[in-house]
Amino acid sequence: MYRLKNMFNFLKIALLAICSVAIFTGCDDKNEKQTTIDTLFDLSINNVPFKAQIAVFDSEKMRGLMFRESLPENNGMVFVYDTPTQASFWMKNTLIPLDIGFFDKNGILTEVKKLYPQNLDAVKSSRNDILFCIEMNAGWFDKNNVKSSAKLDMKKLSDAISARKAK
Repeated sequence: MYRLKNMFNFLKIALLAICSVAIFTGCDDKNEKQTTIDTLFDLSINNVPFKAQIAVFDSEKMRGLMFRESLPENNGMVFVYDTPTQASFWMKNTLIPLDIGFFDKNGILTEVKKLYPQNLDAVKSSRNDILFCIEMNAGWFDKNNVKSSAKLDMKKLSDAISARKAK
């Protein structure tokens, strides 16, 4: 009986030690950087750099860039879909003029369309294989010579999406 009691005490201490290590390791912010919708990621299209927020959750995609009065010149928002789709956007409560680029699963730009402040008409991609959409200030794509067939840096985008989904 004495041996059984000692073994039980040893197991309790070992389990407590294991739990303590797990708790303290899990709280170490060096292991995993927390990101939110407000986190800006460095991305590029055809080596043209820009910073973007990454909207991966439905609530983030529904809010988008609503209620903002301005957007820095080279900042935007990437909308990420789980499966290819015909993307559709409107500008409810969006106060700034935007352009939207539609990208396929390979990160190839298929088209750019204009979005007008407060316009409730749906702006849809012409294709149904869209996986990423990027909203930028109106004229950004033209100003930076980013045209159809331009390619997103998929490594940077993939890393950003992973960071966002690791909540």
